[in-house]
Amino acid sequence: MAPAPFDLNLRHLRALAAIVTHGSMSAAAEIVSLSQPALTQGLAKLEAQLGTALFERRTDGMAPTEAGAALTARAVAAFAHLGAATRSGARGFTRPAQLMTATQLHAFLALADTGSFVGAGAATALSQPAIHRAVRDLEQVCGTVLVERRGRGIALSEAGRRLARGIRLASAEIAAGIVEAGPDRGGAGRVAIGAMPLSRAELLPRALARVAREMPGARFDVSEGSWRELVEPLRDGTLDMMIGALRPAPGPPDLQQQPLLDDRLVIVGRAGHPLAGGAQPTREALRAYPWIVGRTGAPIRALWESMFAGGTLPEAPIECGSVMVIRGVLRESDFLTLLSPDQVGLEIDTGMLTAIGPAPEASGRVIGVTTRAGWRPTRVQARFLEVLAAV
Repeated sequence: MAPAPFDLNLRHLRALAAIVTHGSMSAAAEIVSLSQPALTQGLAKLEAQLGTALFERRTDGMAPTEAGAALTARAVAAFAHLGAATRSGARGFTRPAQLMTATQLHAFLALADTGSFVGAGAATALSQPAIHRAVRDLEQVCGTVLVERRGRGIALSEAGRRLARGIRLASAEIAAGIVEAGPDRGGAGRVAIGAMPLSRAELLPRALARVAREMPGARFDVSEGSWRELVEPLRDGTLDMMIGALRPAPGPPDLQQQPLLDDRLVIVGRAGHPLAGGAQPTREALRAYPWIVGRTGAPIRALWESMFAGGTLPEAPIECGSVMVIRGVLRESDFLTLLSPDQVGLEIDTGMLTAIGPAPEASGRVIGVTTRAGWRPTRVQARFLEVLAAV
């Protein structure tokens, strides 16, 4: 079984880049403040945990194997995330990221995720005093308050939230390095996907089924939600990608958007709706009925508003992004909404819902994949993106 990211010793991971750069265990040991025998033992432990050799021992020095080069690159990226998360100008150590231990990061991240010392203890099997000590040590290293008391509870300070994000991103990089350095690095690994409403009908299921057949060792973690609900987990590194409607170009600067297809929306209502079965309804006719719309800021909301540009918007008492809820309301009322035909294909085929007139002119939106800027996929993640584009 592959180790978890913080099962690996951070000091030993930091030494990998020094070994690659200098080709020498003695030089690397001096850089990370370890004795050469200690570093030799540490490297041997890393190789045992991963089940593969990271370096070739030669008469002229050390040379990384393919696995060693992959893990080194990921470790460098992980420490860059930690360094950026602790670069606040506070009165702490000059390079706090180099002094943090895996146990401290594991404890702090558990505290951030659970919101309490009791929950963090249960999540990590560490005692509450050990978690308190880890937080105090991190605060001393960073030179700032990371956790604040709020009545009977606690909350992360701004610096604490920044550090938690840095730890999550570092953990994601180390996890990717473990996969790429492992003995089954060709077909193993995890893909964490944020699925927005449109992608759940056909696009994502078809891609998942195909990659699962090709790569039986791959694991997929799918979280459903709107763009607003998924974007922060993406930035945290909890998700690898989001699939759904893209934001208008150029989009947020810390994210990268890859278009996949142009989606044409249709007006949908119940079978037997007063506007069903005719030509394209006029704007006045459409204004006479209540609507279900997306939240302000969503591309589908902007498209709906553009349909009525220059006039009064219809009543829209329901704001909702759940297709399941929308379908249920439409079946039981004269509400209207804008949806992709793929999202309600079964209901239209079985006669429960129907398209109201042809697709409106201003009803196109771009569907695609959103990832973090600078994100490097593993082989499984890269293959999933290729299949998604093909689908």
